[in-house]
Amino acid sequence: MNYELIKTFFKIGLFTLGGGYAMIPLIEEEVVNRHRWVSKDELLDLIAIAQSCPGVFAINIAIFIGYKLYKVRGAIAAATGTALPSFLIILAIAVFFHQFKENRVVAALFRGLRPAVVALIAVPTFNMAQQAKLNKFTIWIPVVSALLIWLLGVSPIWIIIAAGIGGFVYGKMRNEK
Repeated sequence: MNYELIKTFFKIGLFTLGGGYAMIPLIEEEVVNRHRWVSKDELLDLIAIAQSCPGVFAINIAIFIGYKLYKVRGAIAAATGTALPSFLIILAIAVFFHQFKENRVVAALFRGLRPAVVALIAVPTFNMAQQAKLNKFTIWIPVVSALLIWLLGVSPIWIIIAAGIGGFVYGKMRNEK
């Protein structure tokens, strides 16, 4: 039970470069398509919640999925599985860093990985936009949010708070009709 959870999230943590957002396609493949632990809609909700919570995005999603399946033990198992590969890789780098820190091959490898990481982040962003059922009336929300963050330096925290309040007010107005 918990071993499958650890193994799955270990694989997700091991084979994903670029951070939490780059993990989304692999998380979706494993937990939605392969194991069917959550639905696509549930994953979209978990992504939104994980972004809003303090802490590491991938660990947050792992905890939510693990808790849904096996409560506290599942949350611990999934979080451990997600964090363990990074911990082991960082430990290995720390031990051997002095031997390859100025190696041209390693530097070239990382230069080549950067564009791929951008794609790994872009694809789930577009998939999430499709799943969120954006239309001509709602597309302005992510566009304005991105512009406020990028051009004006508005903190993402204020965007999240404003979106939450806006969603709450919209829900209240819709229920009153």
